[in-house]
Amino acid sequence: MEKRMEDLLPIMAVEHDCILSKQGDITIIFKAELPEIFTLSDQEYEAFHQSWIKAIKVLPKFCVFHKQDWFLEKSHKADFTSDDSSFLTRSSERFFNERPFLDHSCYIMLTKKPLGRKNSSSLFSNLLRRSIVPEETLKAQLLQDFIDCTGQFKRIMEDSGFVKLTRLKNDVLRSESRKLGLIEKYCFLSESEDSFVFKDIKFDEGLAVGDKHCQLFTLGDAADLPALCGSRINFDRYSTDKTKFSVGFASTLGQLLSCNHIYNQYLFIEDAQKTIQKLESKRLRLQSLSAYSRENMIARDATNDFLNEAVSQQRLPVKAHFNVLAWSTEKEELKDIKNKVSSALAQMDAAAKQETVGAAQIFWAGMPGNAADFPMNDTFDTFTEQAVCFLNMETGYRSSLSPVGIRLGDVRIHQVFVQDRAEIFWGGYCSYSGG
Repeated sequence: MEKRMEDLLPIMAVEHDCILSKQGDITIIFKAELPEIFTLSDQEYEAFHQSWIKAIKVLPKFCVFHKQDWFLEKSHKADFTSDDSSFLTRSSERFFNERPFLDHSCYIMLTKKPLGRKNSSSLFSNLLRRSIVPEETLKAQLLQDFIDCTGQFKRIMEDSGFVKLTRLKNDVLRSESRKLGLIEKYCFLSESEDSFVFKDIKFDEGLAVGDKHCQLFTLGDAADLPALCGSRINFDRYSTDKTKFSVGFASTLGQLLSCNHIYNQYLFIEDAQKTIQKLESKRLRLQSLSAYSRENMIARDATNDFLNEAVSQQRLPVKAHFNVLAWSTEKEELKDIKNKVSSALAQMDAAAKQETVGAAQIFWAGMPGNAADFPMNDTFDTFTEQAVCFLNMETGYRSSLSPVGIRLGDVRIHQVFVQDRAEIFWGGYCSYSGG
C-alpha cells in the first residue's frame, strides 16, 4: 500500500505563528542573535549563564526547550559594485573574496506537550502512529497561557543584554512554491532558502540526505559526560600562564568545529514533583540491592546526593540530550569529520557516541515542531544549572552596518642601511572613512 510523505510527517499545520503537530504539540520558534565569539569576559559568561537558567525556569511543565544551531561552510562574496571605489576598499574586498567561514543561525523552539501525552522511546516512532488531537490542545486558553510564558522567556533573555530574540511568523515557518520553510530546510539540510532541489532521505547505509552523507554523535548518557562543567572554559590557544582567555563551555561543538553541522540541545521540563518521587523509589530499590554489589551501592549514593541537592537548593530537575549532526558531500571526508567531532567532545572531557541504529528517530525528532517526540531513553537526568552549560552561547563575527570606521591595512617594519648605520621606519597605510 502506497503512502505519501505528507501523510506520515508529524507536522499537521502552521497557524497563528505556531507549529502544530499531529500529537497536539504546540511549538513557538524564535531566531536568536547571540554574542560574537571571543568578546565575553568571565563575569559576562556567568551572567549569561544565569539568564538562561532564569528564563528556562519560567517555562511551564511538560515543555520542551529545543535549541538548534546551524553551522554551514560558506565563502565570502566580495562586493565590487559599491560606491566606495577607493584603493583600500577594493584591496580589502579582493583580500577576503572567497575566503571560507562558518555561517551560523540559531533557533530556539519551545514546545508545549498536552497533558497526559505518552513519552516516546526508541521502540516506536510517531511516523507510524495515528492519533486523535488531545482535548487540551483544542482549548484556546492553553495557547494563550503558553504564549504568555514564551513572552516572559523572551523578556528575561533580552533584558540580559546578551541576546536578541525574534519570533518567526507563518511566512518563515511555512514553505511556499519557490521558498523553503524552516521545516523543509531541516529535512533537506538545505543551505539556502531559495533552493528548489528536493532530496531523498535514506537510512539503509547510514543517514544520507540527497548527496550529503551524515553522521550523528550524541551526548545522552550521564556516564559519557564530563566530571565538571561550567559557564566557560579556558581557550588554551590564546591563554598564557598569567592570563586566561575564556570561551563558552560548548564552543568546541559550535563555532570552533570547522565542518557543516547542526548542534541540537534539548531540555525536557517534566513534573518536578513526580520526578523526585520516581528517584525516591529508585533509591529505595537500590538500597535493598546495595548489599549484593558495589555498583548498586555507588548508584544509591549518587541518587541520594541528587535528591539532597534538589530539595536543599531548590534545583529544577530536567532531562537533557545533546547531539551533533555533521555531514559532507564527499564520503571520504566522513572519517575526518568523525575525528573532528571526537576531538571537540574530548576537549570538553566528554566521550563521543556515534549513533547508528537510533539515528533515524533522533533525526526526525530534530525537525522543528517535533521535539516532543524525542526518544526519552536517550536522555539523562540533571539540573538546569548543569544542563545550560552545554548550550552554545556564541556566534561568528558580524559586519558592522555603520558607514563610519577606520580601515587598517598591512603594517610592516622596513630596515634601510644609510652609510654605516641602520635606520628603521614603519611602512603601511590606514584611512578614515565617513563623517
